Amino acid sequence: MDPRPASRSSTPTSARAFPGHSGARSGESQAATRPSACRAVARVRPPGRVPAVPPLSRTHGEVGAVSIPFCRAAALARGVGLEGAALTGHLLLYPGGFTPERHPPPGRLPCAHPSDSGHSPVLLVHGLFDNRAVFTVLRHNLHIHGWDHVHALNYSPFSLDVPRAATLLGRHVERLRRVYGDEPVTIIGHSLGGLIARYYVQRLGGDALVPRVITLATPHHGTETARLLQPLPIVRQLRRDSEVLAELAQPAPGCRTCFLCFWGDLDPLILPPHSATLHHRDLRAENVLIRNAGHLSLPIHGEVLARIREWLRQSQDPFETGHMTNSQIA
Repeated sequence: MDPRPASRSSTPTSARAFPGHSGARSGESQAATRPSACRAVARVRPPGRVPAVPPLSRTHGEVGAVSIPFCRAAALARGVGLEGAALTGHLLLYPGGFTPERHPPPGRLPCAHPSDSGHSPVLLVHGLFDNRAVFTVLRHNLHIHGWDHVHALNYSPFSLDVPRAATLLGRHVERLRRVYGDEPVTIIGHSLGGLIARYYVQRLGGDALVPRVITLATPHHGTETARLLQPLPIVRQLRRDSEVLAELAQPAPGCRTCFLCFWGDLDPLILPPHSATLHHRDLRAENVLIRNAGHLSLPIHGEVLARIREWLRQSQDPFETGHMTNSQIA
């Protein structure tokens, strides 16, 4: 019997169906080359297809989203720490603030700045239950940048109310005008001191002598914490429904004084904090929010000090283009 037909019948059907394939060796060769062809095809990206985003990129996005509240918490912690440092430093300096301040005699300037240099006299007015020690850092900062005519006023909240304190402030302004040859005086008031300065220029005609007032954490629209100390008349005048604030809300046409008002969103004494902004239809004011700042940290805040110096250097009216602006720092 011839064995060749049996050999032909042993060839697989798939091998006979395609020319050029013979026997199992041919099938093995095709199977061996097929993975290599698949790898070649996988390396060629069809046009128009966008590769999938790697899992690492999504992880970066998640980390970025998590970092936003972390940065906010870190900024809040820095603000609380700055307020605590300001309180500690102020308690150490507080006793020295009761000593009387020396004033130069009339007609004698302690420096050689020309009258139009922008270094006009500056008068500092502290807040409730405080003294001039609260301005230690601010005063030193002005001195090292060339402001030599910086003075402070101490007053007692137990014997005065806002109108009488404003009258006392007016006498000190007139004294400085005589000392420095009728130069205009800039007032910087912290907390209640800013409200006393506003009452002086708005209700007692002080705008003729004081072209600029800077307030730090001043309750222009009152504060709810004033209800905690009802017996003192000057504290009752800080309530949101007080007669003094109602008087300051009245029209003030022709008031020439410009206001720069700083307020912090972590102020525990001015509630709500935005009560430290000044909004009056007849007054020109710029309200500056200092993020993560409290009541005592504003007079030592670096951005506040820089903005005050910038404002004091301006020889022109800072509100030539408008009456009221709002801005934010940090």
